[in-house]
Amino acid sequence: MTASEVAAPAFTQFTRPSELPSSVKRELAACWAAVVNAGGAVIPADCPLPPLTSAHTEAAVDRIAGQLAPEHCRLVVATVDGVLAGWLLVRREAHPLEAHCGTVNHVQTHVHFRGSGVGAALMRRVRRIAREEMGLELLKLTVRSGLGLEDFYGKAGWAEVGRWPGALRLSPGDDRDEILMSLTL
Repeated sequence: MTASEVAAPAFTQFTRPSELPSSVKRELAACWAAVVNAGGAVIPADCPLPPLTSAHTEAAVDRIAGQLAPEHCRLVVATVDGVLAGWLLVRREAHPLEAHCGTVNHVQTHVHFRGSGVGAALMRRVRRIAREEMGLELLKLTVRSGLGLEDFYGKAGWAEVGRWPGALRLSPGDDRDEILMSLTL
């Protein structure tokens, strides 16, 4: 699917657990499993290694939903023609010395929408939300090396600020760097 074939995504923010319908939670869990199974880097800590099903990711989605709070944690969902196309989470850092910073987690574009511009649109949207609505000045994220993600984020204005060599072990003999990235708002 190319960007020219896909309508511009619509965005919905969820800022409280009570706002997130069960139907959207099911879609998030299904998207997460599909993304992991396609080689995505965001594997929930309490899940087995791929292949995953929605049942494997449901508890992680429930934990995310329970953390939602307008000032501290927001879920941003992109849909195209009413279909979940991608999502991410933006969190304000809890420590007072870092309260001006946020962390972006769980950035995912559904496999059916890869290459269509949904991921880039999510990154533009989270930048605006973080700056204008949450009052953040800096965003952080980490990515797994070996997937080209640093190039994707670099095109969106993020800068690599460091690496933890070999910090991620996917399997014996397959250690990857964890790449630290930053975006000044």
